[in-house]
Amino acid sequence: MTDLPKTPSFRLEGRRTLVAGASSGIGLGCAVALAEAGAHVVMAARGREKLDAAVEAVREAGFSAEAMTFDVADIGGMRSALAGQKPFDVVVNSAGLARHAPALETTEDDYDAVMDANLKGAYFLATEVARGMAAAEKGGSIITVSSQMGHVGGIDRAVYCASKHAVEGMTKAMAIEWGAHGIRVNTVCPTFIRTPLTQATFDNPDRVAWITDKIKLGRVGEVEDIMGAVVFLASDASALVTGTSLLVDGGWTAG
Repeated sequence: MTDLPKTPSFRLEGRRTLVAGASSGIGLGCAVALAEAGAHVVMAARGREKLDAAVEAVREAGFSAEAMTFDVADIGGMRSALAGQKPFDVVVNSAGLARHAPALETTEDDYDAVMDANLKGAYFLATEVARGMAAAEKGGSIITVSSQMGHVGGIDRAVYCASKHAVEGMTKAMAIEWGAHGIRVNTVCPTFIRTPLTQATFDNPDRVAWITDKIKLGRVGEVEDIMGAVVFLASDASALVTGTSLLVDGGWTAG
């Protein structure tokens, strides 16, 4: 008789998860995906009104969720919000910022704002939650929503690309350091995803032509395209996956 291997579970029952940037767009999609997979989701964002509406919608759908308010770029405020929290099993950081302009027109304020949110905030959120995971000796999965622009360059995106390339580097280093604690660290790297925050790009015909030419599957991304990737990296199905990026880019970076 042949003993058949058993597929690891994609389910997340009993897991306590945190999603930063969860009030809309990709972050909300990640929160819904984790909740649908059975996790309790702590949904975090800067603005309380929009966040509360999102949490209520998740609960009305029959899932388990609660709200937490913090800004990843405010390191002190983020640490205060997380102080005293039970360790998380899964953390997804979808918070981020883009201020696109030609490199020669980049202002210092724009540079600092993008780096504070996309890199500094991501770095210290990861270290804060990893500290709790390590102390609890339970391992965990830390997922940062990065970008295909962490692997290539893009028009008017020098600062944004710099922040995302740095996120990819920090992810590899953190995975090396925290592997001994059973903590996995990965990124999801979307192509252009249609959300309210990206609408200005889609309103520009030249940008749309550039995007559709680069995406080999011939369409832009939707929030739903990210949801399965996040569940995979959060679950036991990816138990041996760490220090890498899952590109959800329609083939953009293939060449």
